[in-house]
Formats: sequence, C-alpha cells, structure tokens
Amino acid sequence: MTATTLRRTFHHYTLIISASPKNTEGKQGEKGLTPSPARRPGSRLTATAMIVAVTLTAFVLLAACQPPPPAKSPGRRIVSLDYCADQFVLGLADRADILAVSPDAGAAFSYMRTAAQGLPRVRLRAEDVLALEPDLVVRSYGGGPNARAFFERAGVPVLQIPFADNIAGARAVIRHAARGLGVPARGETLIAEMDARLRAARVQGPSARALYMTPAGYSAGPGTLVHDVLTAAGLDNFQPRRGWQPIPLEALAYDTPALVARADFGEGTSHDDAWTSFRHPVVRRTLHAVPVATLDGATTSCGGWFVADAVATLAALRRGSSTRAEP
Repeated sequence: MTATTLRRTFHHYTLIISASPKNTEGKQGEKGLTPSPARRPGSRLTATAMIVAVTLTAFVLLAACQPPPPAKSPGRRIVSLDYCADQFVLGLADRADILAVSPDAGAAFSYMRTAAQGLPRVRLRAEDVLALEPDLVVRSYGGGPNARAFFERAGVPVLQIPFADNIAGARAVIRHAARGLGVPARGETLIAEMDARLRAARVQGPSARALYMTPAGYSAGPGTLVHDVLTAAGLDNFQPRRGWQPIPLEALAYDTPALVARADFGEGTSHDDAWTSFRHPVVRRTLHAVPVATLDGATTSCGGWFVADAVATLAALRRGSSTRAEP
C-alpha cells in the first residue's frame, strides 16, 4: 500500500470518527438517571474507529519514511521513425529502451544495420506509433513535415535530428542527439573516437583531386558533407559546382581526377538496372583509368560519427596511389 493510499484511507476513517455520535451525557430519564457508559450510543463505534485511525497513522508514518521510488528517466520508451534517426538511437540509447525502429533500420544503406537486428519495426502510421505508448519519438524526416507537431499535440515529446553538411555539423548533431536521449557522455565519447580516427587519417604532402560519384549519376560539390569528407582525407574536389550535381561528363571528357570515390548503397538500392550517367562511356573509361575507392553509402548518408570510416577509406587509397606514383 502506498503512502498516498494510506493517507486517503486515514482521511476516510477520520471522517467516520467525526460523524460518530458524541459520547456526552444522555438526557435525564424518568428516574433522573444518566445512561451507563456501556449503553452510551456510538461508544463502541468510536473506540473501533480510533484504533483503526491510530494503526493507519503508524502505517502512514512508516510509508513517509521510505525513500520515494526513483523517477522515471526521460526517453525510456523510444521509437525511431526513419533510418537517419535509427543511427543515433541505435548508437547512443540503451537497447532495452528502444521500443521500435523504422522499417529501413536493417537496410544496406543503414550504418547500424547489424545493431537493428532483433528489434521491432514500426510502420510510419500515427496510430501504430501511438499504440506503442512511447516516451520519446526520434525523427529526422520520418512521418512527413507535420509529424513533429502531431506527436507533440498528442503529448509525446519529439527529438528532431538535423542534417549535417560538414564534419563540424556532424559533431553538433551527435551532441544534440546524445543530450536529447539523456546520454551526453556517450555522445562526447563518440565524438572523441571520431576525431581520433580523423587525425590518424590525415595524409601529408600535396593534395590530389578526387571525384565522388553515385550509381544514380550524381556527384557532390562544395557545401556538402561529402565535400568535407574529401577535404578531411587531404583531397581536392574535382566537382567545382556547389551542392549535389550531375556527374560532370564534359569535364571528364577533357580532364581526369587522380582517384574516384564510388558510393555503394547495397544491392537493390544502387540503380544497378537503371541507365544513368554513371553508365556513360566517359565515366567507364575514368573508372578503369584511376584508383577507385568504394565507399559504403551509409557512412556519408546521415552525418554521424561513421563519416570517419569514409575518410579513412579515402586516405588509405590516396596513400596507396601516392606510393605507386613515386619513381
């Protein structure tokens, strides 16, 4: 029985005591006698109520001395709505606290796909999410533009994961996610590990030009996370135009980068059967002429600590190509 329940019960019996007939002297009868105590109305009820009240008071005092139950920590029932949010939930939160992740958590383009194994998936329908009774919903883009407002109106806090367009932004996103999940120290640990790997990947000597290409026919210029990954590996970007751009076929017809970073998003997601500019003869010629680093697309998709994987892969290829170029 909790202290609150005991207090309510005690209050109930207090009302009974207050409502009991008073044990005052009775009216004088025909013979002018006062009724004996054994016959005074309500005396037995009053005594019983008093015993119960005293007993309950003791229980209340004992309950009050007990330490309160530990407060429930925020975000202990977490639902993630998209694969970018999945990365931070799977990488930072306790597994026991994760109610469900998105349908893409185990896909080839999800960096934390192995950690997602065995966890329930949730369909991106409001009723399915609310049926889980989460304490926290984590999203980047999942559920559409109105999802955050909807869940907050329903009384469910939402942790919004922003996109990072450079490595400094990735640090900020990791820190933001870790604080929102209530594990700031884990975020700092991941940042420290990422920075250590970035320092180890630095290549000394003159830079070389590299072109990032996706099977869908796109490359990444300045202002993108991929551009910052190339720079961190000691490479200059062959694509001069800002943002995501088509593969520069014309430039490749007259010029050649020192190496190519080819994104691989896994079987069934890399446009293997589609005709894109990636299949153009000038691209095929380039891929056969220069060293090619195959990058796991998951390492550059969501701006987390795993960008260090991409930097390390590119730096290793650059070191190898520099060694081969020496006389």
